[in-house]
Amino acid sequence: MIDHNKAAEREIADHGVIGNLSTTALVATDGAIDFLCWPHFDSPTIFAALLDVDQGGVFVLSPRIDDARTMQMYLPDTNVLLTRWIGETTSVEIIDLMPIPDANGDCVCRLIRSVRVTRGTVTIDLRCTPRPDYARQRPKVTVIEDAAMFSSPDGLSLRLTGPVAFAAEDDGATARFTLNAGERADFVLDDEASPRLEGHALEAAIQRTTRDWRDWAKRSTYKGRWREAVTRSALVLKLLTSKRHGSIAAAATFGLPEARGGSRNWDYRATWIRDASFTVYSLMRLGYLDEATAFTRWVADRAVESGGRLDIMYAMDGSPEPPETALDHLAGYGGAKPVVIGNAAAGQLQLDIYGELLDSIYLSNKYGEAISHADWLGVRHVVDHVCKTWQTPDAGIWEVRREPREHLHSRLMCWVAVDRAIRLASKRSLAAPFETWIQARNAINDDIWENFWNPELGHFVQSKGSRELDGAILMMPLVRFIGAKDPAWLATLDAIGEQLTDDGLVRRYAGEDGLTGREGSFAACSFWYVECLARAGRLEQARANFEKLLRYGNHLHLYAEEFDARAQLIGNFPQAFTHLALISAAFYLNRALDDDKSQQWRA
Repeated sequence: MIDHNKAAEREIADHGVIGNLSTTALVATDGAIDFLCWPHFDSPTIFAALLDVDQGGVFVLSPRIDDARTMQMYLPDTNVLLTRWIGETTSVEIIDLMPIPDANGDCVCRLIRSVRVTRGTVTIDLRCTPRPDYARQRPKVTVIEDAAMFSSPDGLSLRLTGPVAFAAEDDGATARFTLNAGERADFVLDDEASPRLEGHALEAAIQRTTRDWRDWAKRSTYKGRWREAVTRSALVLKLLTSKRHGSIAAAATFGLPEARGGSRNWDYRATWIRDASFTVYSLMRLGYLDEATAFTRWVADRAVESGGRLDIMYAMDGSPEPPETALDHLAGYGGAKPVVIGNAAAGQLQLDIYGELLDSIYLSNKYGEAISHADWLGVRHVVDHVCKTWQTPDAGIWEVRREPREHLHSRLMCWVAVDRAIRLASKRSLAAPFETWIQARNAINDDIWENFWNPELGHFVQSKGSRELDGAILMMPLVRFIGAKDPAWLATLDAIGEQLTDDGLVRRYAGEDGLTGREGSFAACSFWYVECLARAGRLEQARANFEKLLRYGNHLHLYAEEFDARAQLIGNFPQAFTHLALISAAFYLNRALDDDKSQQWRA
């Protein structure tokens, strides 16, 4: 049975992630699925023991092997997870997956757990305790032959099937079964109304899902030094995309804290325009264009609906992000409270989102499908809106909860938005108010140099009138606003290295942000720093930092949002922002090292 003390000690890093392009589940190294929203990314949880061991709900398979060594890996180039327990004379493995949509896009939400003993004879304990509606409901449990049914007041009706005798216990289902070497037991959790998946059909679902992930992974054009880490990051980004909508979740979870025991516990199961745009850019770098096309269409619909003004985030279906609500009944990860769903930052003004969006649309058109007339009209609305509002104080990229300011990063990305629109219109001979847009682009450029370069300090600063630095400034050479070896930029890079960086880990900022407690180092900024070093020609330092960051990921090359002082993972997990920044850094650093090697050979 589940060891509650052991469950309470699970680290964020002690998990793999599986999914079906509609939702994701976290699978711990001890065989517990302790986080799963059902049936969509932003649906309520049915398992949330990661946030409350006693109340959250869990689905655990626990082999009885004394002093077993445990290990976890993905089947190569897939999102099919293998967890193993290895003892002196016995061993067992569990394959966890969620079948992805077929060619028609049809997919019943299912979780498959396949248990196989590979040596000796092993007894395995099963416990499945769904707690629907964020653990606010306890289902009625009915056991019928080889199935356990879970019916909750909200109408959710789940079914767990498998070749064992289930027993109803504590508003859940339990079982104990024994397998010999070579024997296997398959368990399927799905909706009661869906057709049962068993026998040849179940095996076919496992094989098809494995094959489809491998077919997707092998389309990557990246052949560089860090293929394993890059491929895993790409597979994570793909897991966070919605097959149905084309939107992209920022992370799989909510409530995992940015500071242990603190109150910085947000809900990231939404589509941030910024994060999704960066994700599209990263996937395009690897040769994946379908995801870019789908997201462009999704976001164009939002632009047309709003006349060009975009919210910073949306629910996965494109509707407004729900208001922030505290789940006071949940204990929180490591006691971090409050646990919240929804996100109050949805109402903030963050002007930088337009730059990330237009950059991704520009690149999508450059390397993929030409923009449609209707989508271009949406883009024009967006750029016209930027031209009118770029001087407006905003909350900035980090969603600080204080009075709005004029932020350098926001100003920079407004420049990107107008610049990319001008380039796209020129490239595709699209109708556009070129004179107005060029005037706006030049005005933003002049404003950045006049108001965000501090001649006394000798570097750029976070906001107008401030003296502070900001990790987001690292984007300046990455979006080609300034040369990567420009003396003004190199001075800023050195200042960031001195004031915000500790052994390669970069904080977002050093000042107050209107919230209690202190966060850790921001993983994406740490990877941006690597890329900036590489672009500046500091290849040895860039590679050393990058190799350290690769070791800070978990055993599966998965990352959360931040690192604590000991470089352990904190924050929501897995985090798209981190994985896309890893891809970008690996892509550029690999190319820079190849160019440097070629030049050395010529010399």
